[in-house]
Amino acid sequence: MDEGKFRQLVEGAIDSLPEEFARKLNNVSVVIEDAPSPQLLRSLKLPAWALLFGLYQGVPQTKRVGYSGVLPDKITIFKNPIERVARTEEEIKAQVRETVIHEIGHHFGLSEEDLKK
Repeated sequence: MDEGKFRQLVEGAIDSLPEEFARKLNNVSVVIEDAPSPQLLRSLKLPAWALLFGLYQGVPQTKRVGYSGVLPDKITIFKNPIERVARTEEEIKAQVRETVIHEIGHHFGLSEEDLKK
């Protein structure tokens, strides 16, 4: 899938958020990268072959105290790993949406365990 179409899927997933969540997204940037770097995977203690679809980096809203003058939190969506497991455009769209919502959940303070429920 070309970069533009993939970007549209990510933007569509964000736009599909219920208004009550969308308006509470605060100081967060969503970016797309082809794949996580080997250094990033090592820093996360993941094997080199790990399929990382997305990553939230920042201070969750539930932990923000005296939070001002800081760089935006960052949600990265990794295109190549998603395309490795999702074969059709509909599967890619579904995985992108699931990944975007998962990472936004971290922005709102949800843990991995919370998100698996």
